[in-house]
Amino acid sequence: MITKRNPPDATSLMMSARSFGNYDLAGALADLIDNSIKANAENIWISCDYNDGDPFVSVSDDGHGMCALELEAAMRPASTNPADERSPDDLGRFGWGMKSASFSQCRKLVVLTARDHEMSGAIWDLDNIDDWTMGVLVGDEVVRTATRPFVDGHGTEVIWKDCDRLSEDHQLTSANFNEIVRRTADRLAVVFQRYMEGKSKRARLAIHLNERPLKPYDPFYAAHEATQPLEEEPLLVANHVVVVQPYILPHFSKLGEREYERLGGEEGFIRNQGFYVYRNDRLIIHGTWFRLAKYGDLSQLVRISVDIPNSMDDMWKITVDKGDAQLPVVLRNRLKQIVNRLRSKSARVYRARGGCLGDPSSVSVWLRHARNNEIKYSINRSHPVVAKVLKSESADNVRALLHLIEQNFPVAKFRNDAMSKPDSISQTPTSWHEMKQLLDLTIPRLMVDQNRDLQATKNTLERTEPFSKNWQMVERYIAEKGW
Repeated sequence: MITKRNPPDATSLMMSARSFGNYDLAGALADLIDNSIKANAENIWISCDYNDGDPFVSVSDDGHGMCALELEAAMRPASTNPADERSPDDLGRFGWGMKSASFSQCRKLVVLTARDHEMSGAIWDLDNIDDWTMGVLVGDEVVRTATRPFVDGHGTEVIWKDCDRLSEDHQLTSANFNEIVRRTADRLAVVFQRYMEGKSKRARLAIHLNERPLKPYDPFYAAHEATQPLEEEPLLVANHVVVVQPYILPHFSKLGEREYERLGGEEGFIRNQGFYVYRNDRLIIHGTWFRLAKYGDLSQLVRISVDIPNSMDDMWKITVDKGDAQLPVVLRNRLKQIVNRLRSKSARVYRARGGCLGDPSSVSVWLRHARNNEIKYSINRSHPVVAKVLKSESADNVRALLHLIEQNFPVAKFRNDAMSKPDSISQTPTSWHEMKQLLDLTIPRLMVDQNRDLQATKNTLERTEPFSKNWQMVERYIAEKGW
């Protein structure tokens, strides 16, 4: 047998690198921030410039920087072996991060760096990369190219030019670009929250986006008095320690509208429940149950922090873009037990403010009738909202509708659920938005009945479901209206 070199085509391989992982702008920037953290940076400056539809992005840090040889190695594709032993605080793995993240967004990657006032720079240009030709900058060329001076003669700047994946052939509008940047800021504030709060084993990190400091955001809202942090549990897995910390978030009635929207995120509480996996204090994946449970209303307040070391990357199958992971089989049964216990706790918090019957101090929505060994439930016609509707011109139609609902109550199905799945039954409002809609409907009608007497209206609401069980929200609603 003879041997023959068969290296990959440079242009083809680097173009393929554009599709490694599933990067968006936030994910790509996060990979660069990982490198800055590895370089012991305490400040990171990110600039995202719309530039008339031809976006320009740069990331600068005050880390220890690189010498020319280290820069050359860092620019090399697949510069590290994922099987090599690494420092426990290393956030990389494949040696593709900076390259694949950058090329997922741009066609021209410029890296400038300085150590002990010695400056160097390198350029990969996808339109001019034949035979692995890399541009090299020295001395004044680095100074002229940099957008920010190096702090005390050290640091690194990464520049993205020709950001075709962002500009979409220059069809990107300024409004769309600003929205992408806003979402990116929100993501980075969660992903690097622990670093920015000084909770990691290093100096506190400050991240600035377009000259404005990012504020860290805790997805567990641990500082809120109504959040329930449960017992931390270390699990030993193949000589590695995995730390599990569950949280039960506050019921939505205890949150302000902005708090509720931020905690819920763009997809809402239901899609953000579940596991939050951190690798070396950096959030890797969030809002997943790893198929150990189904997404649902009753578990929407459960969030579970899972901390893993980078020595478990292979076991968790961390992807190149650090955007996904797979739960190791050896952990499934233990985490399943934790999940089942927490879902029942969340259900109790979630349902704690539901309707009840038999309370003489409260006007309930439903009435219970027991006579001759027969039990029936009916909608309370005296409930202020129902009574008001029954005074309208369409009262006969409303009565017919109420009667239809009452007569077709699914008794058999409810009885079966109550016996077999009592912890799964829930009929409470699921959001501040729903409660606000109900208040929008109710308060104006009550104000008319009470001759515009706000105190009389409040007195009525205080003894009327569901408002009596969510009084903080009623007071907030009235305050927002300025009454």
